[in-house]
Amino acid sequence: MPHISDVLSAQDLSKFTNLQVMAKQVVEGFCNGLHRSPHKGFSVEFKEHRSYVHGDDVRTIDWKLFGKTDKLFIREYEEETNLRCTILLDSSGSMKYSGSRSRGVTKHQYAVRTAACLSHLMLQQQDSVGLVTFDKKVRRYIPPRARPKHLQAIITELAKQKPEFETELGHVFHQMVAKIQRRGLLVIFSDLFGDVEQLMKSLAHFRHANHEIIIFQIWDPDELDFPFRQWTQFASLETANNKHLVDPAQIRRAYLEKLDDYRTQLTKGCHRHKISLVPMTTDQPYADTLASYLALRRKSK
Repeated sequence: MPHISDVLSAQDLSKFTNLQVMAKQVVEGFCNGLHRSPHKGFSVEFKEHRSYVHGDDVRTIDWKLFGKTDKLFIREYEEETNLRCTILLDSSGSMKYSGSRSRGVTKHQYAVRTAACLSHLMLQQQDSVGLVTFDKKVRRYIPPRARPKHLQAIITELAKQKPEFETELGHVFHQMVAKIQRRGLLVIFSDLFGDVEQLMKSLAHFRHANHEIIIFQIWDPDELDFPFRQWTQFASLETANNKHLVDPAQIRRAYLEKLDDYRTQLTKGCHRHKISLVPMTTDQPYADTLASYLALRRKSK
């Protein structure tokens, strides 16, 4: 069974000891032990039943009720908590890319390690964290929990993810809105490749549900400066048998112009919907980049 040490180094973990993730808007709760929040968890007093969802802790199933109804229900409780965070991990084919400057680390591996860092931090400060993995559809949904042992479930799922298939983020995110009904902090790890207009519509859907959103956009340096000089065969990582042999010199200028236009649209859209967009490149230490952002976020409060 994978352990957190299989994904993160002790040096990485040490950088997050004194950092805190703080929401920029009120997210259903205050400091632990000071105020009662409408979150439901494992402490305080019984709140209500809800239908069992794959990924729920089986220990929370009401077996007596199952004996009466022959249906699975979860006993939910009120708890006191700081934050409810759900990590959304893009496991589509484009995340498999690894260039010459990324030391063999794919965008997906980089995202997995950063997500593991953040999960560890959230649970360390007694916040709840969940995970959604997706490509062209939702692969797995692990509901947010605040128990320390919950980290193992997340690490196990992160470790077995393999990027493949294509995706349309706008379509998938619209599907997720129904799954993540209770407002909280959504942290997206993705290269965000796709139609910007459709993506923004789906993110607006999340914002309409009062979620706060942070996007860590994962880039390989090759995608930003297009360093290719000789004739090169480019193959799609999401569509089979889609290959093109081209002279980079003939398309470099057009590529960079398209890239600049795409990033401008994306930045403006995120600003319009008050979404934090944080670029990360795979040639930079992920722990340092994440730590720097969280420290800046803390100072802005």
